[in-house]
Amino acid sequence: MKVGISAYGVYIPRYRISVNEIARVWGEDGEAISAGIGTYSKSLPGRDEDTLTISVEAAKNAMKRFDGTAADIGAVYVGSESHPFAVYPTASTVVDVIGASSDTQPKNVTAADLEFACKAGTAGMQMVLGLVKGNYIKYGLAIGTDCAQGRPADALEYTAGAGGAAFVIGNDNIIAECEGTFSHTTDTPDFWRKEGASYPSHGGRFTGAPSYFNHVMLAAKGLMDQLGMTADDFDRVTFHQPNARFPSAVAKRLGFPAEKHDASLAVKYIGNTYSGASIIGLAAHLDQAQPGERILCVSYGSGAGSDAFSFVTTDKLLEVRERAPTVQEYIDFKEEVDYAMYAVNRKKIIE
Repeated sequence: MKVGISAYGVYIPRYRISVNEIARVWGEDGEAISAGIGTYSKSLPGRDEDTLTISVEAAKNAMKRFDGTAADIGAVYVGSESHPFAVYPTASTVVDVIGASSDTQPKNVTAADLEFACKAGTAGMQMVLGLVKGNYIKYGLAIGTDCAQGRPADALEYTAGAGGAAFVIGNDNIIAECEGTFSHTTDTPDFWRKEGASYPSHGGRFTGAPSYFNHVMLAAKGLMDQLGMTADDFDRVTFHQPNARFPSAVAKRLGFPAEKHDASLAVKYIGNTYSGASIIGLAAHLDQAQPGERILCVSYGSGAGSDAFSFVTTDKLLEVRERAPTVQEYIDFKEEVDYAMYAVNRKKIIE
C-alpha cells in the first residue's frame, strides 16, 4: 500500500522582532550575532495566539488542500513543547474545529498531544503513517507547532520563534509518497525544561556535535542506507533549524549542495519554531517542488533524537498547492515590533 502526504498547511504569526533589536536591549552586537547564527529576525505570537491557535490555523490550511472531508480523518496528533495546558489536550480542539468529530454519533477518531522537544511533530507523522499503513485509518493529521521559549538575555532568545505545520497523511490523493522513515535516539542531555519552569535550560557543550550533528547525520545516513540511496538521489533536503548555520553545516557534511536546502531555511526570517522547524522547511519545499522530486526531511529533538523521511512528489501536488498560503507568503506578511511589545506579547512582562 502506498502512503504519504495528502495535504499540508502552515501558519506563522505576523509579528517579528529583529536580532538587532534584542541585541540592542542587552548591549550586544546584533550584526555579529546575526552573522554567527544566520538568523535576522524571529516570529512571535500575538497576545491572543498560542500553540493551540497556531495548530488550528495550520490544520485549516492543510484541509484547504485536502481532496477529502473532515469525516475521513481518523487521527489527530499535535506535537509541541509549549502546549498551553498542562492537563487539557490541544489535539481534541483541532479535531472539533476541523469537523472531524460528532456530538451525536460514534466517530472513530483518536487524538493525542505529543512531546519530544523539537521532533514531536515528526513523531506524530510516523504514528499516522503506521496507522494508515496498518489499515486502521484512511487519513490522519499530524501537526508540529510551538511558541518557543527563551529566557531574557539567553542565547535562545535570539532564535526562539513561533509557527507550525500540519500534514494530512493517507493512502489516497497522495501529493508526496513516503518511501521510508528511520529514527536515531539516545539519552543526550543537551536541552530541558522542568515541570513548572517558564524557560528551558541547555548544556551548551552538548548542543552541537554530540546532540544535533550526531543524531541528524546518523538518522539521515540510516535512512539512505535503508533505501540504498546517496545524497545524489535527493533533489531537496530539509533539516531541523535551530539557526541557519547548523542545517547548512550538516547538509555540507552529508554531501548536499546549498541549492538543495536553501529554500527550506525559513529560520533566517522566523527563527526556530521548535516542533515546526523541520516540517515548515518541508512545506517550503512542497511550495516549490515539481512532480517526481525526492525530498529528505530530518528533524531533531533534544534529549535526543532525529526522525528522517524520504518523500517523492506526485502530479497531485500541483493540483492542490495554490489553495492555501505558502511559507514565503507568511514570511512576507509581517509586522515589526520593538522589545517592549515583544516582552508583553510573550508575557515576559505581566500587566
